[in-house]
Amino acid sequence: MPTPIIEPRPRGLSRVRRAAVESVSGLPRQFWWLWTSTLVNRLGSFVATFLALYLTVERGYSASYAGLVGAVYGLGGVISSVGAGVLTDRLGRRPTMLAAQLATAASVALLGFMTDPVAIAAVAGLVGMASNASRPAVQAMMADIVAPKDRVRAFSLNYWAINLGFAISSTAAGLIAEHGYLALFLGEATLVLACALVVFCKLPESRPEVGGAADAPADAAGAERVSMLTVLRDGRFMTVVGLNLLLASLFQQAYVSMPVSMGRAGFSSADFGLVIAVNGVLIVLLQIPVTRFIEHRSPAMLLIGSALLAGYGFGLTALAGSVAMYAVAVAVWTLGEIINSPTQMGLVVRLSPLHGRGRYQGMYALSWSVASLTAPLLGGTVIDHYGADVLWAGCAAVGTVAALGYGLLLRNLPERAAGSGAAAADTGKADTTTAGAAAAGAADADGADTDVADAGTADGCVGTGRGEMPSNR
Repeated sequence: MPTPIIEPRPRGLSRVRRAAVESVSGLPRQFWWLWTSTLVNRLGSFVATFLALYLTVERGYSASYAGLVGAVYGLGGVISSVGAGVLTDRLGRRPTMLAAQLATAASVALLGFMTDPVAIAAVAGLVGMASNASRPAVQAMMADIVAPKDRVRAFSLNYWAINLGFAISSTAAGLIAEHGYLALFLGEATLVLACALVVFCKLPESRPEVGGAADAPADAAGAERVSMLTVLRDGRFMTVVGLNLLLASLFQQAYVSMPVSMGRAGFSSADFGLVIAVNGVLIVLLQIPVTRFIEHRSPAMLLIGSALLAGYGFGLTALAGSVAMYAVAVAVWTLGEIINSPTQMGLVVRLSPLHGRGRYQGMYALSWSVASLTAPLLGGTVIDHYGADVLWAGCAAVGTVAALGYGLLLRNLPERAAGSGAAAADTGKADTTTAGAAAAGAADADGADTDVADAGTADGCVGTGRGEMPSNR
């Protein structure tokens, strides 16, 4: 009897290499150009990070004025979220991104030369509007060109690029600022222009054409009825937006309420810097491996778990009496953030009709903009009137409410999607609308059975409507 040949098990380095290859393989080339543009854009995200320091240190304005300018910046993002979503569907993903990036470069450069306080606030609002306007288009294009079975992984890689670019830019900005803050403004404008150049040269339009050969008749008819009123009347989707607003409000506490709380407890700014660095380090290290673990699991369970991790992670802050304990709390809610971001984005795409992705993404982006505008004010008010411990206990309660909301909202999603299985192939084929999305569409059609929740839910939005959605849209 011949001796059986036992293949050696892959060693640690080989396993890591194989896992890395599997994490990035199978995605279309257009996605990687979009990913590159995101990374370049985030490498230049200097101004928003250092705007308060610029106004108080370089210009000598008060902290109250710096807070006002920050609020105007956030308000600009709130205003542009919905409008950019509409433009994404009407004009297309590529024109919206290019217009937003060119406007961002111009307004950021202009802000560096402003000296009048009213002019600074006004231009900061323009920067907030322009910089936020490309988000619906980027997310809609990603949904267009990536097959449903790969979307969680794609959104995770994009989120990883955002955090990697932010980590590098934050470090570089401190060094650049030593040579003058104007260099920060001009440097960001230059990198945003480089991002626009990547989009112009390498990214074809991916918006599905209404009534094109690839469109199902229902999709073409549905496209004419998709409006912002459609989004607002979509009960399930708006509930997702509301739940995301709760979680986004939690994550915003890390950048205002947590440093205030640590300062009152006697910790230094260096201590806070060390603690918050845990967030960026863990995202860079864990985002891709965690996504490999979660990408084919139930989105309902993942969103419930991420909400609990976020809520109770911030709740742990009430028990923190040392830098190490604060770091543990940050690690817990960071894990919730890592799980939540790609899963939530995948769910948003599932609930978005093919020809309304821009509007739906705009409404989703609005929840983040509103949270960035209101959460710091709410957190500061609670700390001033009731104390930090009440705020952190409230965060745990908010996380619990969000988890219950996801559980109730998504418990019957698979059954409804399964009922639309016949339409799954049509929806998959409808994603093959451009040359840039052809490969993704083929994979979409082939993988319809493995991702009927995606295709079925999208079909429900475009076609006759689900139970809670009006049929006369």
